[in-house]
Amino acid sequence: MYMFEQMPIPRAVASLAIPMVVTSLVMVIYNLADTFFVGMLNDPVQNAAVTLVYPVMLAFNAVNNLFGVGTSSMMSRSLGRGDYEMVRTSSAFGFYGSVFSGLLFALLSVVFRTPLMNLLGADATTWEATSGYLLWTVNFGALPAILNVVQGQMVRSEGSAVHASIGTMSGCILNIILDPIFILPWGFNMGAAGAGLATFISNCVACGYFFVLARVKRGKTFVCLDIRKLKNLSKEVVLGILGVGIPASIQNLLNVTGTTILNNFTAAYGASAVAAMGVAQKINQLPFQIALGFSQGIMPLVSYTYASGNYKRMKSSITFSLGSILPSMAVVSAVYWFGAPVLIQMFMENPEIVSYGTAFLRGLCLGIVFICMDFVAVGVFAAIGKGKYSLLFAILRKIVFEIPLLFLLNALFPLYGLAYAQFGAEFVLAIAAVFMLSKIFREHSPQEGAPLTQK
Repeated sequence: MYMFEQMPIPRAVASLAIPMVVTSLVMVIYNLADTFFVGMLNDPVQNAAVTLVYPVMLAFNAVNNLFGVGTSSMMSRSLGRGDYEMVRTSSAFGFYGSVFSGLLFALLSVVFRTPLMNLLGADATTWEATSGYLLWTVNFGALPAILNVVQGQMVRSEGSAVHASIGTMSGCILNIILDPIFILPWGFNMGAAGAGLATFISNCVACGYFFVLARVKRGKTFVCLDIRKLKNLSKEVVLGILGVGIPASIQNLLNVTGTTILNNFTAAYGASAVAAMGVAQKINQLPFQIALGFSQGIMPLVSYTYASGNYKRMKSSITFSLGSILPSMAVVSAVYWFGAPVLIQMFMENPEIVSYGTAFLRGLCLGIVFICMDFVAVGVFAAIGKGKYSLLFAILRKIVFEIPLLFLLNALFPLYGLAYAQFGAEFVLAIAAVFMLSKIFREHSPQEGAPLTQK
């Protein structure tokens, strides 16, 4: 409560955002770990298994956003209103909704194993390796993978950003440690299946941390895993969570769609172009994840101050956050533009790939500042329960602007124009974000809320 109500805004924002940003950076490394260590086998079949199952694991994020972002927003807003029973009910609904979704993922992957493997593109050569990786990451791993993220979001909603980050990062770091042990010949030599087993174990450990935390902090936390709380479930709780969670989930699915279309366009120009675009996208993931982590980190503070009627503190939190992150992202964008050849060469020294990658990274990096602006705005929309605004931005971003721009720019500037589609979409959305945030600020003047005596 001190953090949300009285702590100086720079300290409050830093306390919430920095752990989330660090977690996002660790997640970037974690997401590359399986690919990196399996790649050390120099076996294309094992590498293919990890790649083929990746779309299913991306689908987990849709559930993570549905119950993670939605529940976190609802819990923080209920805290701000002082409705502690609704906080606990929201927490229980988010937890058991995640459990049900994880079990459903696992059940469907078992029942429809053969058609799923065919849909993923597994053939006689890759079938066994893909099946082994799918077994541990989805059949056994769907539930802990989803619960890990959702529980972290719920813990963060009440200001425990450090505990949320410790829980999530403990799984990431353990996975990186276990990967070579299970994958490589000097260890258990399990190949792709070993990567899946390492992921499963690490997610179970992370879930275990959150279970122990809930037990230790019993009576001192609003995170509630008591299934009996579902008796108090109301329409307001369900709609409050789904109203924010569904747009966040749709946004994730649209991001996957946009990336798939971009990769398909690039594939027409050969393997070198695909490799170069892949490297440029991975490098661009660093500021992307920082911006995403920062925007999600400040959500509990915005939710609480909005729901408590402390609009002055809410506005100050948002403006301070933008004033901190946007100049930093501008510096990163400049470094990427001028250092693009060196950055690409750090991953691959092929001259053709370096040439392609330099052009791609320079196009992608132009959108960094605008992406950050858009993420903060969408985070604010989710924090104050304006899910319809988040959904509108998701549709505008991919369906209205970015995907049509991919077709248009590829036709006007074959291949090289593809990297500028994201910049074009985010530039327009950044202008819309400024307009929407200004509208929210005008609608919630200090006179409309409670007396504002806090700093």
